[in-house]
Amino acid sequence: MKMENLKEKNAVIETIIAACGNDCAVCPRYTAHPYEKSDEELHRTAELWMKIGYRDHVVSNEEIACHGCNPENWCRYQVVKCCEDRGIKTCGECSEYPCDNIKECFAVTKSFEPMCRQVCTDDEYKRLEKAFFEKEKNLSDKMVKLDPVQKDENRQTVLQDKFEEDWEVNK
Repeated sequence: MKMENLKEKNAVIETIIAACGNDCAVCPRYTAHPYEKSDEELHRTAELWMKIGYRDHVVSNEEIACHGCNPENWCRYQVVKCCEDRGIKTCGECSEYPCDNIKECFAVTKSFEPMCRQVCTDDEYKRLEKAFFEKEKNLSDKMVKLDPVQKDENRQTVLQDKFEEDWEVNK
């Protein structure tokens, strides 16, 4: 699928905000239906990832392809597992947001922005900007959209989990 076709398709389909705030709908790695990518597209993405510095070599299409968040996926920040443990979908729903972990995730992501500007075409950069460099905005928007009852329920869950952890440690 050419980037133009993907843009047309994505204009019709909602954004898909990952646990960490990435917008999967515009991510060049995201392959879940209806965002399937051709082998050529995945290979170009793997080459781009190496140029940017996300990878130290061109990885296989299987390695570069992403089907979405799940706790079994490798994640340097364990964001999906943390969200699952707290019963939330994104960090923006957490009463502790923004925690040190997600702040580090934001900082590391932003550290790749200068190289993206240098090696990407304008279209590639705009796509990566939307997919990755707006994650903090995406999560903050998500946090604002939660109603007060949901925010309070998330806070109570976090406090209860913390109480139970402390209780187990101090037994």
